[in-house]
Amino acid sequence: MRAVELSADWAPRKGFKLGPKDIEGKLSWLGSQVWRNPTVRVVEKPVPTIEPTQVLLKVMACGICGSDVHMAQTDQEGYILYPGLTAFPCVLGHEISGVVEKAGPHAINRRTNRPFEPGEPVTTEEMLWCGTCKPCADGFPNHCERLEELGFTVDGGYAEYVKVDAKYLWSLKPLEENYPGDKLFLAGSLVEPTSVAYTAVIVRGGGIRPGESAVIVGGGPIGLAACAIMRRAGAENVILSEPEAGRREMAKRLGATHTIDPLREDFVERVLDITGGMGAKLYLEASGIPDKVVPQIEKCIWLGRQVNSTLVVVARSPVPTPITCEVYQVRRAQIVGSQGHSGHGTFWNVISLMKSGMDLTPMISVQIKLEEVPQYLKRLQTDKSLCKVTVRPNL
Repeated sequence: MRAVELSADWAPRKGFKLGPKDIEGKLSWLGSQVWRNPTVRVVEKPVPTIEPTQVLLKVMACGICGSDVHMAQTDQEGYILYPGLTAFPCVLGHEISGVVEKAGPHAINRRTNRPFEPGEPVTTEEMLWCGTCKPCADGFPNHCERLEELGFTVDGGYAEYVKVDAKYLWSLKPLEENYPGDKLFLAGSLVEPTSVAYTAVIVRGGGIRPGESAVIVGGGPIGLAACAIMRRAGAENVILSEPEAGRREMAKRLGATHTIDPLREDFVERVLDITGGMGAKLYLEASGIPDKVVPQIEKCIWLGRQVNSTLVVVARSPVPTPITCEVYQVRRAQIVGSQGHSGHGTFWNVISLMKSGMDLTPMISVQIKLEEVPQYLKRLQTDKSLCKVTVRPNL
């Protein structure tokens, strides 16, 4: 089968020391500290063989994520920009939807509580949790101590087929009526990134009470999905700050009530003006430049009348960011981090939201073939006019 694989040189930066969960020459939880000179190629690989609890999926759609772009993008010294868990070589792609091609006898479909049958449309979680470590037992599988990740450490969805354990799969059958034909798989490929947004603003951020306001900084797919979720959660004002005009327009289509161009407008003044001087209950940092964004959000919290605000950091960035503790103390505010999506019924709830009318497929800018992935990974490093690029391996 055809697949898009990234390989890189294991070349730890000076002073880097292996962590307790790192594997010399193979895996690190701090990817940007060890991987150098990434190469992305279309390769031929054997169709995966499955174990009794696994399913072989025919991949119908797989979105390109910013993390994929950053794994292929380098700094001036040739190190990848993505700071997180990685093991190369690896087939990229984790925003997957597909059709069950084959299933093991113990691969249980939670929709039916019976073994999967061929033809079932599904999406998959990206974070492969063990279910036995303390974070998993505590209900936080996205912080699993034995975490593997589709498209980061385990071969992912930029391929004609991918194998996944059934416990990570979620049926797309509930969406068939509202998303006919191939649109079902386009919607299905957006469940994973939307679940990242849901985890950030609802699970970690605590959501809002209807009538409160939310500010989203960064109009990529996570930020856009957060706009849609916050609007459906009852926010009076859903404010997106994003410099690219096309993404601002898309945000309005999906749920934003107001947008800000931070290159032309004063972010703090606009937020306070829109909210009548109150500021927001929830702020989401989804831009990846927290060193520039967080001080501005803190100023909104400090000058606004809203107490008990929450700042959620969801975009990955290793950049040190200044924090003014006085803001959080005096304004009774808090800052929380959010990683991934697993647990807390997130996938189920996102699929239910999509079924009830939260259609995010308009954010898909273009659909591409497998062979086009390397050029789009490069193009997306600079071209922000594209929102979501979706790979169709079996077109």
